[in-house]
Amino acid sequence: MPVHFFYLWDYLYVSEKLRHKGAMAGIITDMSKIKQVLIMHKNGTSNRQIAKAVELNKCTINDYIKKSCSDSFTIDELVKLSDPELESRFFQGNPAYTDNRMKDFLHELPYYKEQLTNKHVTRFLLWEEYRSRYPYGYGKSQFFHHLKQNLVAEKTPVSVLSNHYEAGKELFIDFAGDTLSYIDSESGEEVKCQVFVASLPYTDFGYAVCVPCQRVEHFLFGLRMCLESIGGVPKIVVPDNLKSAVIKADGYEPRINKALEDMGNHYGFAVIPARVIHPRDKALVESTIRRIYNRVFAKLRHCTFFSLSELNEAVTEKILAYNQTRMQQRPYSRQEHFHASEKDKLNPLPEHIYEMKFYANEKVSPSGTVLLSRDSHYYSVPYTLIGRRAKIIYTRSIVQVFVDNKSVATHLRIVGFGHSLIREHLSPNTLAYTDRSPEFYCERAKSVSPVLESLFQTMFMNRAPGVVYDIYYRTCEKMLKIQQNTSKELFNSACEICKDNHMFKAESLDGVIKSLQANCLMEEPEDNDILPNNHENTRGATQYK
Repeated sequence: MPVHFFYLWDYLYVSEKLRHKGAMAGIITDMSKIKQVLIMHKNGTSNRQIAKAVELNKCTINDYIKKSCSDSFTIDELVKLSDPELESRFFQGNPAYTDNRMKDFLHELPYYKEQLTNKHVTRFLLWEEYRSRYPYGYGKSQFFHHLKQNLVAEKTPVSVLSNHYEAGKELFIDFAGDTLSYIDSESGEEVKCQVFVASLPYTDFGYAVCVPCQRVEHFLFGLRMCLESIGGVPKIVVPDNLKSAVIKADGYEPRINKALEDMGNHYGFAVIPARVIHPRDKALVESTIRRIYNRVFAKLRHCTFFSLSELNEAVTEKILAYNQTRMQQRPYSRQEHFHASEKDKLNPLPEHIYEMKFYANEKVSPSGTVLLSRDSHYYSVPYTLIGRRAKIIYTRSIVQVFVDNKSVATHLRIVGFGHSLIREHLSPNTLAYTDRSPEFYCERAKSVSPVLESLFQTMFMNRAPGVVYDIYYRTCEKMLKIQQNTSKELFNSACEICKDNHMFKAESLDGVIKSLQANCLMEEPEDNDILPNNHENTRGATQYK
């Protein structure tokens, strides 16, 4: 019989045994069997013979042998370890399937859990529906395995000790003590970044993101990104007593940073800081930070990054692997546990993202505006509020003005000197001034002098290229003022002269008027022999003798 026939028979034999035993990727082999594998390997038994003896696939045997060779312990030392200790060294966590198939499966998982409560629905039926919707999805064995993993994760507590936490209730947040860094591509200098860390205590699901520093706005940005990452909002956020979160630490009544309170009000969570001198209150997040040191900091120690976004991409990748790694002494990962038992307990995210609020107090100026000093920009309010005290609440994009706790104006925020005006806020005089146009001044001139209207029209028609209308508006205002102090006939004559000679300056009009006045005085006859008006009541010289 050919040799290759025996190899084929061996393959079919082992495959059949594996099928009956239910062996498949993702199921941890019994530790006593692995010890047998190590002992036989030490005694010189070939991997193929070991595979037949323990009824495991040859590739699996090869993997165990490679792990033992790369371990710092010798085979004798590994065999002497207890089963949990050996499992922790060999199976620090098999990564959950991280391709798109897992994303599709997790998307459908809530539906599968709901359907399995129906006694007429089987796992096989769900798998058939799954494959009809995702033709390139998991096969039946892997589908059943992941479904079982999530159902077990839903029923099993996260730790060996009693888990006193409630699903979806709390989120612990803090900054890691150590920093990560990147190289500025322009200056070549190392830029250190703070690492914001969060953990859901019920499932031990972790999150981390790098921010420039621990200032309030960066702290709140990290928290916002965390909530968006987990896809929901817990009932309580538990910060450590950071300056960016807590103004004054107190065991009973700590003073919370107003910005964090605003964010809690927006998302609907309460802020309850960890008590001072009570390290157990924050033990979980400190434990998460230690794991992140091992799973993120250590693995990135030889990597070089050239931007904050590039650094965060690497951190996100490592955190995802951390959450998808099967926990020690648990048949599921943190991600599986989170999706199975906690994600549905979180409150939904609000429709709009949170923007940090800033506050200022200003007096409404005589022009009907308030000045946002930080931006050197003026914003209008109703002119009836001139002289009142106003409270300004502004975010990255919006400016709101309050008087007597009532919103009186809302503007888009503009950084830089200027004025943001709303027409309804302006007084009649200001409105008239802002509505200036050539037509506006022609209408005003028409009401006092048709000749002046004609002069304005000619002036605007002959506007020099590139000259703004505002310069002519000032000329119009001066001419209208001159008209108020000049007789109608004289003013109209002067306007005709200016129009015919293309003299479009108020000084020119004033000069023409003065010239006309001088000419009129010169043309008047001088009569020094003024005769008395004789009538019957006039007294003569004889009356004074």
